[in-house]
Amino acid sequence: MSALDDDILERVCVAAIEHEGDVRDVVRALAERMAPLADDRARTDLVDRAVARLDGLDVLETYLADPDVDEVIVHRGVEVWVERSGRLRRVDRLPTGSIDVIVQRAIAPLGRRLDRTEPIIDARLPDGSRLCAVIEPVAVDGSIVAIRRHRLRNVPAAAFAPPPVLDVIEQLIGRRSNVLVTGATSTGKTTLLAAMLRRCRRDERIVVVEDTAELAVPDRHVVRLETRRATADGLRAIGADELVRTALRLRPDRLVIGEFRGDEALAAIQALNTGHDGSFATCHANSAIDGLRRLEGLVLQAAPAWPMTAIRRQVSRTIDAVVHVERTAAGRSIAEVIEPIESDDEPAAHVIVDRTGVVGAPTRSRR
Repeated sequence: MSALDDDILERVCVAAIEHEGDVRDVVRALAERMAPLADDRARTDLVDRAVARLDGLDVLETYLADPDVDEVIVHRGVEVWVERSGRLRRVDRLPTGSIDVIVQRAIAPLGRRLDRTEPIIDARLPDGSRLCAVIEPVAVDGSIVAIRRHRLRNVPAAAFAPPPVLDVIEQLIGRRSNVLVTGATSTGKTTLLAAMLRRCRRDERIVVVEDTAELAVPDRHVVRLETRRATADGLRAIGADELVRTALRLRPDRLVIGEFRGDEALAAIQALNTGHDGSFATCHANSAIDGLRRLEGLVLQAAPAWPMTAIRRQVSRTIDAVVHVERTAAGRSIAEVIEPIESDDEPAAHVIVDRTGVVGAPTRSRR
């Protein structure tokens, strides 16, 4: 936009603050009055930018509206980067200090705070986007913000693998295997999990437990539960372990844990060993085998009195398959599918898929 356009935008926003009513209606009326010579396209752009500034995420809305954008990141308080198909690219620059105002406006309706006493926030915005922000002094070089949207488009499972590997995934779902999806940060674990859930039968009741609600599975019988932090006005925290126990009383055909990261791992392992088959979970790991090791470690943290041999036996008996995803220059893909071998020793597995393709077949089944 030109300096003149910026001036009109600023005047429209300042004037809109003094008016009551629907933000878009107010802005549209002001734009017609303050920019009478603008054509329809220019006036629509002015209205959209003003509404984004007053009631949204300002210039970031432009990138988040792009269906090909998976994540928008603000670096050092001013640099705007976007992720498309697993690749980051710098696209814009914000005025100094503006990102702090944008974040404060976004989290105000949530009753959350972000300041020097609480410099980190991880929250779900009303439209389902996940916002993570870190400010000074924790963010040494300036505010860092990451906004991830899963709602804009449904990525099919075919985007992660060729047909032979998809056939293996279909078998795991049909056999009601308990599946752990592993991978590093931003490899597409949640996206793949959503794609797998969309391949489940429509009459199955799916109960999802997440720290921050991200999984969106339209046209399915889905119950979504989200953890809650303790608040300054006395509301108690509700953890994922409590929600797992609650989920078991909500008649799930499939139980889904958004991510194993704490005591919910023990609750889930115990639940899946009591007949709740066909369930799914994710966790951060560098490989499929490492995913089993990480799960063992989480269970040990939650139940330090348990012998390691008992934990390994429980984990290897409970998890029927591990699907590992990774991000390469070519994009995100399924790199491994393994079937744990039941044992109380170091994790071992039967390999079904490796980086060359399908090399085996599933043998475990809950049916």
